[in-house]
Amino acid sequence: MARTNGKTEVEEQGLDTEHELPAADEKEQVTPSASEVDQLRAERDSLLGRLARMQADFENARKRAAKEQQEYRDYALVDAIKTLIPVLDSFQRALQTSPEKSEFHAGVELIHKQLQDALAKIGVREILAKGEQFDPRFHEAIEMVDTEDAEDHQVLEELQRGYKLKDRLLRPAMVKVARNSRR
Repeated sequence: MARTNGKTEVEEQGLDTEHELPAADEKEQVTPSASEVDQLRAERDSLLGRLARMQADFENARKRAAKEQQEYRDYALVDAIKTLIPVLDSFQRALQTSPEKSEFHAGVELIHKQLQDALAKIGVREILAKGEQFDPRFHEAIEMVDTEDAEDHQVLEELQRGYKLKDRLLRPAMVKVARNSRR
């Protein structure tokens, strides 16, 4: 407030500065009608419901993103491992062709074992085949062999080893399967 001639603007206008503003209970009380209260409650309930749905959507999106990240981490190595599988095949063929136990043969066996152990540490597992019941999820039948020496649909021979990374199939095992008429 600006002072002029020693007086404030309020005093110059002749306003009473001794009295305070009216108390809160002296103000007019506005009471909403029942329909306004119902409308406000409906709006509140609608907003609370919307908030709950948005929170649930956010939580679901967070969980989905976490799951996708975990799957990406689990299977990021699939392409790299698929390029190493032929190396394992070559080691196995090399070890099968040379039955002699020379130092060279022992060194090849050691390198093969190290590669298998390294892949096992990251979750690569061989698929069991020989002697097992044929499973089209993990075995690829290359040949059906008529025989009475084995049960029907039993794997007789593994032609190429199969591998999986955790639960994901990397390559099915190529196998010969028994077929017989004995039942």
